[in-house]
Amino acid sequence: MIAANCENCWYYDYDEDLDDYYCIQDLDEDEVYRIQSSRSKMCPYFREGDEYAVAKKQ
Repeated sequence: MIAANCENCWYYDYDEDLDDYYCIQDLDEDEVYRIQSSRSKMCPYFREGDEYAVAKKQ
């Protein structure tokens, strides 16, 4: 998991075909590697979504 709070992120979405959640932020392999290998483990693209807005999007 890229950030400890992905479930609260605006970019965390559900894919009905895969029956799984995923990040909809368009990241290339280098960006994913850089985020996963950083010491902070916090995603620089994290955007707080309030519960209502995140649920409405899904």
